[in-house]
Amino acid sequence: MASVFLFSLIFILTGASVSNAGYGPPSPGFYPSTKFRSLTFNKCFKTLWGPSHQSINNNALDIWLDTSSGSGFKSTRPFRSGYFGASIKLQPGYTAGVITAFYLSNNEAHPGFHDEVDIEFLGTTFGKPYTLQTNVYIRGSGDGTIIGREMKFHLWFDPTQNFHHYAILWSPRDIIFFVDDVPVRRYPRKSATTFPLRPMWLYGSIWDASSWATEDGKYKADYRYQPFVGRFTNFRAGGCSAYSSPRCRPVTASPGRSGGLSKRQYMTMKWVQRNHMVYHYCMDSKRDHSLTPECWN
Repeated sequence: MASVFLFSLIFILTGASVSNAGYGPPSPGFYPSTKFRSLTFNKCFKTLWGPSHQSINNNALDIWLDTSSGSGFKSTRPFRSGYFGASIKLQPGYTAGVITAFYLSNNEAHPGFHDEVDIEFLGTTFGKPYTLQTNVYIRGSGDGTIIGREMKFHLWFDPTQNFHHYAILWSPRDIIFFVDDVPVRRYPRKSATTFPLRPMWLYGSIWDASSWATEDGKYKADYRYQPFVGRFTNFRAGGCSAYSSPRCRPVTASPGRSGGLSKRQYMTMKWVQRNHMVYHYCMDSKRDHSLTPECWN
């Protein structure tokens, strides 16, 4: 326990400096996004809320938040595994309190007892970088008794300047998060109680989370800078829907047939975590790790 606390202390003290490496990661050697076809938004998604705060042009989707509403969309079918990606461009300037999200969830099917896998961009103040937050909730851990499994990163590029591709690969054995085909996090299945196994839908949204999104709620959404816009395009997905045959084989993240990540992909992921990760829930000494047993085995 003492060694974990010491590692956490070192991590917290050094996290700000290591997150600012001024160069990109080494090549992962394999590019999963190229293996999946591009989706037509109107055929594969539907508006979930805020229809007046959506605009589609040439299969590119803008969603925005202002004082009247945010907006969200949802896939037309659920999946039990697969690759789910989109190219996203974020709003520059003051965006504190605003979250742009791309995620898997079954909250509507299992309210109060849901699973969720998140890619979330936490808005920021002038001159500070966006935080990319990845998270996994399992069977209601996001409802009331919050047991998040957050890993956070400051990216090696400015996500407001161009579109970049962000993706989740969910298989029966692990969940892998990608940025421009670079794996940044792998969440392995260590037990049935710490891994999402029920079908989930794919979502995107933009919303006001002023109570916690930016420096634990220190900075709130300031609507003098509205509208806050999230831009999505190049949707790519493939895998086993909830209606697929039981013989449907889960997609993989690497060139090998066994799935998982190649040695080169692992090396690239470790580089990202060493240079750009700013928070890891297993390294937080303030957390009750009896609730996250995967941290210890």
